[in-house]
Amino acid sequence: MTEISSIALATDLYRQTFAGAPAAAASAPGRVNLIGEHTDYNGGPVLPVALERRTSVVAAASERWTFVSSVDPAPADVEVDTPLQHAWTDYIVGVIRELQKIGAAPGGASVAVASTVPIGAGLSSSAAITVAAAETLSALAGCRLSPAQLVDVAARAEHEQVGVRGGRMDQTIAVHARAGTALLFETDTGAMRTVPMPGRIWIFETGISHKLTGGELNARRAECEAALAALQTRWRHLTFLADLPLGDLPDALAMLPDNLARRTRHVVTETARVRAAVDVLSAGNLAELGRLLVAGHNSLRADYESSCPEADTIVASAVARGAYGARLTGAGWGGAVLMLAPAEREHEVVDAVAEDFNERYGRTPLTWATAAAAGVQRESIPQ
Repeated sequence: MTEISSIALATDLYRQTFAGAPAAAASAPGRVNLIGEHTDYNGGPVLPVALERRTSVVAAASERWTFVSSVDPAPADVEVDTPLQHAWTDYIVGVIRELQKIGAAPGGASVAVASTVPIGAGLSSSAAITVAAAETLSALAGCRLSPAQLVDVAARAEHEQVGVRGGRMDQTIAVHARAGTALLFETDTGAMRTVPMPGRIWIFETGISHKLTGGELNARRAECEAALAALQTRWRHLTFLADLPLGDLPDALAMLPDNLARRTRHVVTETARVRAAVDVLSAGNLAELGRLLVAGHNSLRADYESSCPEADTIVASAVARGAYGARLTGAGWGGAVLMLAPAEREHEVVDAVAEDFNERYGRTPLTWATAAAAGVQRESIPQ
C-alpha cells in the first residue's frame, strides 16, 4: 500500500466516526534499518531507510480528546493527565503531553489514525505514529515545529512518557528521510548525511510480534550502560560504548563478565560494520553490503541474543538461495528480516525463501518490497 491509501483510510475512518471532516493531516514512514542495530543508544552510527509504508494521523479541534484507529475502531475518550492505559493510545497521549510543554498542543481534538506499517514487526510503527501525530496536532494548534523539535517531541513521547528506552534513530529517519537514500546518522553528534540507496529492499515478516515495553530492550540497554561504566575505569575518555576502538576490543572483553562482553562485542563490531556499509553502498557494491548484513545478523543472534529462530531460518535460507544478504532488523525478539538480492533474481529468491520457511513452520511469511522513501509531511485532506 502507499501513503495515499493510509491518508484515505484515516480520513474515511474520521468521517465515519466523527461525522465531519478533519482539519489537519500528516503522515510519517516506518523504517528499515539497513545496519547499525542497538548502536543508536550506545552513541554509534546507524544507517536506516524510510519505508514507502506510512502512518497517517488526521484530526480536528474538539472540547475533549477522542481517538480512533484502523486497528481499534471503537472511539476512545482519553484523559491526557491521568495514568497511561498500556494501549496504543499512550503514544498519542505522550505526544500531547510533550507538545503541551512547548505550547504547541491544541486544547482537545478528535483524532483518527491509520497505518500500512506492520505493527510489532520491528519497522518502527511507534515512531511513525508519534512523528505523524506531532506534526498533525501541532498544525492543529497553529504551530510549525522545526525538524529538531519534531524529533524531540516524538522521541520524548516514546521514551519519557511510554517508557521505551531506545535511541533516536527511528524518530530521526521518520523526520529527515529523503527518497532514494539511506541516512547515515551519527547518534553521538547528531550529524547526518544521505547515502544513495538504489533498488528495492525485501521485507520478510517473521510473524513473531515483539513488544518493546516487555523488558528485553531495556535490559540490554542496562547491560550496555554497565559495560560502559566498567570500561570507563580504564578508558576514562569513553563517553559511549561505541567509542571503544576496535583494536581495544580484546582488552575490553577481558575486563567484563560474559554477558557484558558479548553485548560490547556486538556494539563495537556493529559500529565498524556501519562504517564499512557506507563505503560499499556509496560504491554501489551490494554484494559486499550483503555480506555485512549477514555478519550483523550473526552478531545479533550470538552476542546480543536478540534474534529468534524464525529470523535465523529466513537469513540462512536467503543466503543459501542466492541473496546478497539478509538480517533481522529492528530491536529484535521477533519482527522482520530485510533482504537484498540481485534484481534479476529477486522474485525467484523470495519465493524460494518463503517455500523453505513454510516447510519448517507450516505457514508462509508476509513478504513485500520497498524503495527508500521520504520522511514526515503534512497532507491534504482527501475529498
